Amino acid sequence: MLEIKDLTVKVENKIILDKFNLTINDGEVHVIMGPNGVGKSTLTKVIMAEPNYSVVNGDILYNNKSILNLTTDERARLGIFLAMQNPPSISGVTNSDFLRTALSSIEKKNINLYSFIKKLDANKDDLKMPDEMVHRSVNKGFSGGEKKKNEILQMKMLEPSFIMLDEIDSGVDVDALKIVSDNINEYISSHPSSSYLIITHYTHLLNYIKPSFVHVIKDGRIIKTGDYSLAKKIEDNGFNFEKVVIEASTGSDSSE
Repeated sequence: MLEIKDLTVKVENKIILDKFNLTINDGEVHVIMGPNGVGKSTLTKVIMAEPNYSVVNGDILYNNKSILNLTTDERARLGIFLAMQNPPSISGVTNSDFLRTALSSIEKKNINLYSFIKKLDANKDDLKMPDEMVHRSVNKGFSGGEKKKNEILQMKMLEPSFIMLDEIDSGVDVDALKIVSDNINEYISSHPSSSYLIITHYTHLLNYIKPSFVHVIKDGRIIKTGDYSLAKKIEDNGFNFEKVVIEASTGSDSSE
């Protein structure tokens, strides 16, 4: 579904991603881990065409076609979705209006109001969001957990095929994390061909959502790929890369 080939990205003349390579096939869940400042969030922003990030070299292919020349909204209409680490607040635009407008843009037609409300109510209830939240301005006055639930609500309403979750577990309490994870797992089950790129520092989320692959980033590139056991080694050792890489390479996991 997504192929990143020798991608080099800079911000203000500083290289953040350096000849970065990653292939994500249909139905796979990939997790990116690493300490702050190694390029994890940069990757999601470049995929979504954040203008402050300059692609110096390489390509991003979505379903075998380059998307580098597409705008953010064009990429979104293809089915690429980003649940942001720090979702913005939008005064004067309600959640329901925002979602209905987005759906109309994707489907290129007016959305039936009854069908929209029925779907919105069902997804809102799954996320245990109070009724009034869909009529409030987008993320205005929301807590950290409410913002993350709202991101998952958008995912469920828009039904994208490639989903990036950037630290969806940050600022979320235990109960909210369980609700968010259950909804992500339900989406994975009901959309078997969709693919996922999850950015996280911790393994808390991975206790609920089992990845196909775990990647460790250092200096703007992937230095190690493994399965869930690699994430557990990171939890035990921290981001002591030498020790993690040595143990992962000699252990019983499926590291490459």
